[in-house]
Amino acid sequence: MTTEITPRAVAGMVAAPASKSYAQRAIAAALLARGGSTLRGVDPSGDTLAALGVARALGAMIESHGDICHISGGLDPKTDTIDIGESGLSTRLFTPIAALCNRRITVAGHGSILTRPVSMMEAPLRELGVEVRSDNGHLPISVRGPMSGGVVHADGEVSSQFITGLLMAAPLAAEDTFICVASLNSRPYIDMTLEVMRRFGVEADNRNYAEFHVRGGQSYAPTDYRVEGDWSGASTLLVAGATRGSVTVANLNPSSAQADAAMLEALRRAGARVEVAGMEVTVSRGELRGFEFDATQCPDLFPALAALGASCRGETILRGTRRLTHKESDRAATLAGELGRLGVAVDIRQPDVMRITGGAMRGAAVSSHNDHRIAMALAVAALGADGPTTIEGAEAVGKSYPDFWRALRQITPQ
Repeated sequence: MTTEITPRAVAGMVAAPASKSYAQRAIAAALLARGGSTLRGVDPSGDTLAALGVARALGAMIESHGDICHISGGLDPKTDTIDIGESGLSTRLFTPIAALCNRRITVAGHGSILTRPVSMMEAPLRELGVEVRSDNGHLPISVRGPMSGGVVHADGEVSSQFITGLLMAAPLAAEDTFICVASLNSRPYIDMTLEVMRRFGVEADNRNYAEFHVRGGQSYAPTDYRVEGDWSGASTLLVAGATRGSVTVANLNPSSAQADAAMLEALRRAGARVEVAGMEVTVSRGELRGFEFDATQCPDLFPALAALGASCRGETILRGTRRLTHKESDRAATLAGELGRLGVAVDIRQPDVMRITGGAMRGAAVSSHNDHRIAMALAVAALGADGPTTIEGAEAVGKSYPDFWRALRQITPQ
């Protein structure tokens, strides 16, 4: 699908979508709880639907009515193969959960997920007594438990998602688990995991993010849980307000544990006007200037940050590009190439750094590279171009924010 963006100002209010990161964690917890949980505010993004499908395959009974999901949990696999679609979080979250089972279960997917590594899961799962086989460090990966508990060593530099999977699975192991983590990035995502676990009645002892002690033999409790708004999806809409007028985004928790709530700080550094009132955030255009920001702990913000930098006067320096290689696309290279088509100079030659020289943008034909966050960032950047821009692969937004194009139309009145 190709979408055309014409230059225009923005104004109005829109509600943030539900956080798919919280939703997937809550779905996993509801699966592991014996009894009925209710999840409220669940949006039908591709990643969330994939997590619901996996939960069904692993034994949950699920009924959905609008944005409300009733989940009757209990880990009892119905199939030997589960399909995680293209979801990186579901891959690394549900593989350790599947490893609790005393039968071989294969985790498979399609599309870009097949190029993303799963090798970081193999040795740690073996340390916990699990049989593991993968396709040279990529999907499909098969596991056979039961996970026994014990001491496990995991690398958190590439992704924290597998640590999330270990943390959520470990309470159901027979013995205590000690997870020793090297170089943990994205600590806020671990905070989200521990928060959801507590809401569902299980605990893990966080020892300064270097070791986690999880007591075995715990039980998840059925819970009524509301999924909060998604700072990741809202970030591009907030950038639209900063660069093209004024936007209010509702359903955002300013005290959220989500890493991408750091977008507020980036917007302020760029010179945008930011107002927070309860669960509403209003961002308006100011005298935008180049800014520096380290996105190592919030790599999903990179596309939105790059779109913001493209509209700032002077040079913007973003740090943390090494976190972008194994996403839906190689996001640093993709942003450099596609923003370059719009006339924006993006330099990624320095290790772990992206330099963006903002200025006038031209309309052009660009591609999402089947990456949802790239599609949204290009759309917002194109609002400030000197002519129409066409975005190929616009349907990619369905992975995390199916209503993005409707939301963008809502704040860009003709």
